[in-house]
Parts: sequence; C-alpha cells; structure tokens
Amino acid sequence: MTQAQKPRIGITLGDLNGVGPEVVIKALADNRLLNMITPVIYGSARVLSFYKKQLNIEEFNYTQVRNKGQFAPKTINVINCWEDTIEINPGKASKETGKAAFSALRQACEELKEGLIDALVTAPIDKLTIHSDEFPFKGHTEFLTEYFGATESLMFMVSDSLRIGLVTEHTAVKDVATSITKEKIESKLRLMEHSLRKDFGITKPKIAVLGLNPHAGDGGLIGQEEELIIKPVIADQKNKGKLVYGPFPADGFFAAGTYSKYDAVLAMYHDQGLIPFKSIAFDDGINFTAGLPIVRTSPDHGTAYTIAGKNLANESSLREAIYRALDIFKYRSEPSTEK
Repeated sequence: MTQAQKPRIGITLGDLNGVGPEVVIKALADNRLLNMITPVIYGSARVLSFYKKQLNIEEFNYTQVRNKGQFAPKTINVINCWEDTIEINPGKASKETGKAAFSALRQACEELKEGLIDALVTAPIDKLTIHSDEFPFKGHTEFLTEYFGATESLMFMVSDSLRIGLVTEHTAVKDVATSITKEKIESKLRLMEHSLRKDFGITKPKIAVLGLNPHAGDGGLIGQEEELIIKPVIADQKNKGKLVYGPFPADGFFAAGTYSKYDAVLAMYHDQGLIPFKSIAFDDGINFTAGLPIVRTSPDHGTAYTIAGKNLANESSLREAIYRALDIFKYRSEPSTEK
C-alpha cells in the first residue's frame, strides 16, 4: 500500500477552549502515525498555531488543505472550517467555540459521507455550548446516529482489557428504570454482538449483563426489573445459542475482576458502566459508536477545562482512539463470512 492509499482519518478539534486541540497536537506530534494513516484535522490552522505556541511544541507541522479532498501524503492535513476569528480562552466555556466545534463536526461528517475520509475521531465537545437549534442533541452519539441514518447505535467503551456498552446513555438517573425495556436490552445486545464480530474479530462473543438494582435486585427484594425484564431477555438469548450471562451485581462484578472472563459487558446506565471503565482503563480507553455504517471513535474524557492550555492533558486516549479507528476500519474492509 502506498502512502497516498493509507487510511484517511478525520479528526475534529472539539471545543477550542478545552483540551481537544492539545491532545490532538500531542498525539500527532508522534510522526510514526504518518507511516500508518493520512491525518485530516477539521478545525482551524490558527487554533493549532495558538496551541502549538502556548504548549511550546516544536515537532508539529501541517499542511493546509486548499482543494476539497486533496490531502497531502506524509504530513498532517488541516481543513479550516470557519472564516471568523474566534477568541481562544483556554478553560472558558463559550457559545462561540461551541458553534465552531459544530462547524468542524458537520464538515467532517459531510466528507466522511462523501467518502473523502475513511474514519472519524472526535475530540471532546462541551454539550452545553454546542447545543443549539442546529445541534439539539445530547452528544456526539445521538447526532451521528441521526446524521448517518441509523435507527439505533451503541455507546461502546473499549480498551485492551475491558469493553462496556450502555443500554441507556445520556439519560437522567430518575428516568433510567422506566427506560429499561426488553426491546431496548435486546437491541443493545444485538448491536454489541454484531460489533464484536464485525469490528473486533470475535467469532463467538461472550457477553455479561449487569443488573439495574443493588445486588441485581436480590431476587426481587430490591426492585423487579431483573426478574421481569432483564432475566427473561438473557434466557431468551441463551435459547438462541448466544453466550449471554447475568444479571450480575455491578459492584462485585468489577471488584472481583469477573469482567476479564467476558468479551464485553452490557451496563444499564451511564455511570454504572463509565465509572468502572474509567477507573480501570482511563489512559487507553476510548469511546466507539457501534452500529453505524461509518467508523467513529473518541477519547474517553471530556473538555477538561480546568487543565486546558496548561500542557497537562494526557494524549494517550486520543492516540488510542486514532489507532482503534484505524483497526476497525481495516477490519471492516477485510472480507469475512463472520461479518
């Protein structure tokens, strides 16, 4: 494969006042990545110049894209997604930078849909500042699901040691129990199993399902969701020959390291999955949106305003998100009867 044919990985800068630009610069400053991919940054050369100077990073050079879809090999390509001069104030929430983050995301998605890039890595956005009539979504996952015409998707947190998917994603805790249905669990299990086969090469995935309530309901003493909803779904999956087990009490499941016996874990709600995931795999963990016709990954952290612009952000998760996007794209590109 020639350099020009290397996978073109689009990378959005996220919120300009967060750590997104910093972790993108630090990750791509490692020139070894250029041997594997052609990186295409969606954002602004001016923003990159600001942070390069702010962080005193010399080993970061790029080429600005002048013609749509024409990317230079062996270098970092930058697409300017807005013409306005936006004030950069690291650590400060701003509707202006939220609007810019959406401009970069929208252009990256347009070019991904057109086939100009092969996969997408998104740096963190501020869900409050990006929210608008144009972006009425709770986050990247919901936007991408609608934009690429998927009826459903799975927020899938992935590392070498642990994979966790969520039944409910950005749902208020008070609404979680009523959002847990047999249909929703079945849908997320279907997406998870398909992704494990298609995107990770696991031919017969073994999946653990967590309970919703403390002690997984204690046989109905602490809530009825396990008895009435979760257990029947698991039984039905087993009858279909699927390797699905549970429901497990979440605390003991992670404390005892039981997760290591499974290819993936299905959690009922956001913090039930993300607290153990970030505790176990924060540096190398990433977020993958499974179930879409395109490949999208992101680091497993947010804008981290408190450390933005201070040269304190760790780029490991962003770098891993790039590697994962590359791996998943390449695996999807290989013909296989298992997919």
